[in-house]
Amino acid sequence: MSSKEDKPVEQSQSSWKDFIYNPRSGEFIGRTARSWALILLFYLIFYGFLAGLFSLTMWVMLQTLDDYTPKYRDRISNPGLVIRPKAPEIIFNRSAPSEYKEYTDHLEAFLSKYNGEHQQNNIDCTPGAYFIQDNQPLPKQVCKFERSLLGQCSGITDQTFGYSEGRPCIIVKMNRIIGLKPKPTPFINCTAKKDDKLSVNYFPENATFDSMYFPYYGKLAHEGYVQPLVAVKLLLNSSDFNKKLSVECKIEGSNLLNNDDRDKFLGRVAFQVKVTE
Repeated sequence: MSSKEDKPVEQSQSSWKDFIYNPRSGEFIGRTARSWALILLFYLIFYGFLAGLFSLTMWVMLQTLDDYTPKYRDRISNPGLVIRPKAPEIIFNRSAPSEYKEYTDHLEAFLSKYNGEHQQNNIDCTPGAYFIQDNQPLPKQVCKFERSLLGQCSGITDQTFGYSEGRPCIIVKMNRIIGLKPKPTPFINCTAKKDDKLSVNYFPENATFDSMYFPYYGKLAHEGYVQPLVAVKLLLNSSDFNKKLSVECKIEGSNLLNNDDRDKFLGRVAFQVKVTE
């Protein structure tokens, strides 16, 4: 009985060995060497064709792109606003330098590229006029913007940017958009939300983003470009201390949008300030 039971097992093992390699026909996993060579050649040609077609498609598409200007820019036609220091809430004790050091260090690092030594290669442009360079060679020239234009918020005469006196400076800038030419000259207006009253000083005094800094030609074409800035010094007094103030800054006076309910950062930025004694 045992010999009869062992025969199917031996036959099964033999059939598996023959499937992997059959010495009588020379087949490996059911195919001869010629069959394997033909099928490998087929897939090599097939996938080579697909790779070539993909490469050709990518090459044709890349020929339609410009290294300096995005092909499609219709989705972002209006800039957003951002502030420095980069914080939605600015909370500190004016008598404790360690509490506002993070903010002042951030402002100093941000404004370092506006130092005079970094502006030496930039040029003095004509205020109030667009600096059009469409037909000029690359790289495009850059209009000078030195941090001294920010007056009391420049960090030159007051390295604490007003934080030590409880009157902090906030830097407002627009996001870059290639080809943007706002009409007329936009300016920044900051107000307190709700029923709070807020007094501020702007630097430059007219709080404008001068037209001479537009248009922007892109990161590669406009190498070294620096955005114009507006500094806002919050003139807080003792009655404003120890409570949180909500502040909103908007772009005003131009064709740029600032009231789109679907995008709360379009043409405006909001933040909160709380100064303790």
